[in-house]
Amino acid sequence: MYDLTIRPRRLRVTPVIRDLVAEARIDPNMFVQPHFVVPGQNISEPIEAMPGISHQSVDTLLQTVASDLKLGIRAVLLFGVPPEGAKYPDGHSAYAPDAVVPQAVAALKKRFGDDLAVITDVCLCAYTDHGHCGLVRDGRIDNDATLPHLARMALAHAEAGADIVAPSDMMDGRIGAVRAALDEAGLAHTGIMSYSVKYASAYYGPFREAANSAPGFGDRRSYQMDARNRREALLEAQLDIEEGADILMVKPALAYLDVVRDIAEAFSQPLAVYNVSGEYSMVKAAADRGWIDERAIVMENWHAFRRAGADIIITYHARQALAEGWL
Repeated sequence: MYDLTIRPRRLRVTPVIRDLVAEARIDPNMFVQPHFVVPGQNISEPIEAMPGISHQSVDTLLQTVASDLKLGIRAVLLFGVPPEGAKYPDGHSAYAPDAVVPQAVAALKKRFGDDLAVITDVCLCAYTDHGHCGLVRDGRIDNDATLPHLARMALAHAEAGADIVAPSDMMDGRIGAVRAALDEAGLAHTGIMSYSVKYASAYYGPFREAANSAPGFGDRRSYQMDARNRREALLEAQLDIEEGADILMVKPALAYLDVVRDIAEAFSQPLAVYNVSGEYSMVKAAADRGWIDERAIVMENWHAFRRAGADIIITYHARQALAEGWL
């Protein structure tokens, strides 16, 4: 006979007991809801590749965020989507006086103040006419020439009131450049969430439509990380910490849980994961066809992120989850 004195199943008997001993718990305060902001007024245009997500003008965004706050979503991540006529080789419209993200930041902070954490994506890809995240010289991405433009973009967001800026370009040295620019401008209080470990991933597909940011030639593998590499992630995160990053991020989340765990164990900084567009849209498409239980899949993914060590989950599912009581 087996010795059945110890029975793990005793702690699985009822839902209340399972909840009592759960190791990975999801808290709405972990969520960051992304938004795609466009110029104009009274605009809310659904993004076909991302059901439930829309392009919104600033006035409409204010209404959406007010509703989300009532649900318990207290942090947003803003992406700007400029018109085609505002795209240039150096992406300077990203920090122009009429840039839509600084306008959105100022409006959000004026209305919601410290009740809302406003995070802004800092990258040139949506603002360049070639769609790359940096300036192009002789067919290559010029890392060092890009840094001042990223710093100016981050500075424009911070001056408008952003709580945290989030460089996502993957240029070497960009965290140091942004930190120096912010500090010199007297904005030492503005935080930096670095896309420290951002892979060149096929999971970004739907985002290309959302941000209108597909590269006009080639791909981004010369600056985003190779999906085959794991140890390199530790180097990227370490460099960002040394340059002044306050929060680290791994993107995408689902296919890189080993990397999430590595970063969580190696560093004490808060760790974010990005539950990216491809992960979101695949779940939506399968759920729409009745192939999966959407809530069950999303919760399983989120618990996997949390088990791996994530403190912050950037996810397009946040609004639906809270509105429908998934937690």
